[in-house]
Amino acid sequence: MTETSTRRRGDTRTRIQDVALERFTSQGYDQTSLREIAEDLGVTKAALYYHFKSKEEILDSLVAQVLDEVDALVTWMNDGPATRERRLEMIARLVDVTRGTPGNVMRCVQQNEVALQNLASTTGLVHQLKQKLWDSSLPADAPLEDRLRMRMAVMTVLIANKLESDLGGTVEERGQAALRVAADLVP
Repeated sequence: MTETSTRRRGDTRTRIQDVALERFTSQGYDQTSLREIAEDLGVTKAALYYHFKSKEEILDSLVAQVLDEVDALVTWMNDGPATRERRLEMIARLVDVTRGTPGNVMRCVQQNEVALQNLASTTGLVHQLKQKLWDSSLPADAPLEDRLRMRMAVMTVLIANKLESDLGGTVEERGQAALRVAADLVP
């Protein structure tokens, strides 16, 4: 396979993921069909099947992106000293993650919680992400108050990322507000 065809295949996969994510979030996972995704892309179902065999496969690929981003953040956190400055930077990086595709995937999973409850890739996704971030930010023997404050800081970012937030504001505005609030919490 040539470099150009490999890039084109990757671009097509990304376009499929983007269109599917938009549909899953706005219309609902259960209400979205592969036919609709193919129509939105202007391709045949056969062309779509070449890249993804099912909606679940598309969603799994999106969830994998979220896990990769969080794993990279956790690795970065674990590779340095456990200082307050580093924890603040972790929170800032988490806000950045919620602005991109991973944040959109998290909102989609939250929006479709009931429909996705039996899919292996999404079961416990948010809890798994929180636990990884909490575990990397402070040692297990840190004072209880510090561990609680750090958990609240992470939760502040995740709550601000919810799709239909009654907080108002845009995702960007909520992210900035979460960053300011979390900064007051980080031990």
